[in-house]
Amino acid sequence: MEDTRILSANELNTDFDLEETIRPQVLDEYVGQDSLKDNLRIYIKAALERDESLDHTLLYGPPGLGKTTLAYIIANEMHTNVKVASGPSITKAGELASILSVLEAGDVLFIDEIHRLPKTVEEVLYPAMEDFELDIMAGSESGQGRSVRLTIQPFTLVGATTRAGDLSSPLRDRFGIVSKLDYYTNEQLESIVKRTARVLDVEIEDEAVAEIAKRSRGTPRIANRLLRRIRDFAQVLNNGVITKQVTDEALERLHVDALGLDEVDIRYLRGIIERFKGGPVGLDALANAISEESTTLEDVYEPYLIQIGFVNRTSRGRVVTEKAYDHLKITRNDTLF
Repeated sequence: MEDTRILSANELNTDFDLEETIRPQVLDEYVGQDSLKDNLRIYIKAALERDESLDHTLLYGPPGLGKTTLAYIIANEMHTNVKVASGPSITKAGELASILSVLEAGDVLFIDEIHRLPKTVEEVLYPAMEDFELDIMAGSESGQGRSVRLTIQPFTLVGATTRAGDLSSPLRDRFGIVSKLDYYTNEQLESIVKRTARVLDVEIEDEAVAEIAKRSRGTPRIANRLLRRIRDFAQVLNNGVITKQVTDEALERLHVDALGLDEVDIRYLRGIIERFKGGPVGLDALANAISEESTTLEDVYEPYLIQIGFVNRTSRGRVVTEKAYDHLKITRNDTLF
């Protein structure tokens, strides 16, 4: 079974040092998601004035947009700790009960991929979220269990998911704050790249910043990942200075094109075009054709391809648009059999 991570907001584990270093700590440092930030400031201020925990919060949207970072920021702004777990790692109701029972008053419990909690585990959350109580089964000498209700400390559950539609209605309805995270603009990504470069003490030219932002798929996690890799090339090839030329060379070697599409994106698009005449095609059939997991395509790659207008998701399946043909420099006549 995968281990559940439980960390305090200020704890640095060696595996996460770099991520923690570049992670914003307060709302004023967090770039983008302006409407959500403005609302969170009000919710947090009101909760602090009432000396209450923040209401349970559900954050959803494509991966890499800052859901985990916001959970840490909420804990910091509420002057408390954050405990971290993931839906797939909690397989038994008792495991979740153990986590909930050690929470201190006001703590934030962040559950990533919350849509993957088993039903039996999810049901433990209902009384915990509503009444701050746990229903557990206590054994007896006769072997017959009995239900015991235990009081736990008030806490804030922050759930993150890329698939809000997969959450059950009873769980979704227990979140008082529900917010979708949107893709970032190039300007916002440029601010993130500049901030990360300052934190990492890397010299970078403005043209290089703009190029990284343009190829980051509207996603801060990708922008920071590309910056770290380009930093390696700059260190070896250009005395540590990230220029436009070094950036272009590094991204070419990383197989990231002008729109941020990588090898999987290209195989996805070409798979529909060359194997299925542009679509429509079902997701599972496409995944088998290009040897990728269907959930990975649906959660990681499709949202951006749909966002930029390269793919339409119809009732009959996925269809590639003319924009994708133009980007790949393929004409429809080339794919007719």
